[in-house]
Amino acid sequence: MRTILLAEDEEAIARVLTAYLKRAGFSVERAADGEEALRLFEASQPDLVLLDVMMPAIDGWTVLERIRERSGCPIIMLTAKGDIESRLDGLNRGADDYMSKPFVPEEVVARVNAVLRRPVRWIAGGEQRHFGRLTVDFAAHRVCLSGAELLLSPRDLSLLLFLAEYPNRTFTREQLIEQVWGMDYEGSDRAVDLSIKRLRQVLSRWPETEGEIRTLRGTGYQFWVGE
Repeated sequence: MRTILLAEDEEAIARVLTAYLKRAGFSVERAADGEEALRLFEASQPDLVLLDVMMPAIDGWTVLERIRERSGCPIIMLTAKGDIESRLDGLNRGADDYMSKPFVPEEVVARVNAVLRRPVRWIAGGEQRHFGRLTVDFAAHRVCLSGAELLLSPRDLSLLLFLAEYPNRTFTREQLIEQVWGMDYEGSDRAVDLSIKRLRQVLSRWPETEGEIRTLRGTGYQFWVGE
């Protein structure tokens, strides 16, 4: 049974979401503030975190950043702010999805299932490739740079694995959305740009002579590797 960490200080919302998640077959751990959320995250090692932005003790943004320092666990942010700037800010900080209050509990469960549903059709079973100092293990879903594993969110990792499977091939935003985010994704293709930006930051120590993620203006993105 998969475990969801629900970090939400509003009792009524937490009670309803807990009931719907349990009905959908999940185990739920509940945190009422940011400090408790971090403690429970370490103790329960959840499969996904539903994280409210405005919480006592430590706010959701700080909890998100601290989790991202050590884990790629999927995180869906819950907030009363629904403007595009807030959504993009959340995605840029490493969140996997963003939901604005008020929301329908059934949609929250659907989003949880969607985020947990990892695309695997391009994974080359058992194959490991080396691109200079960058090692991509498709079977284990791991990427290492100079021997150190890179901590990536599931979505960013899926994007990197997909691009690395087809080196020096260019993909449009629409193709990447379809292959990595899935056909049921209804958000902006801006999510691709933000994910690419985060990957470039993580890969900043990868020598450009060995490879890089290139932007082909007007065309798309490419996982370029040297000869």
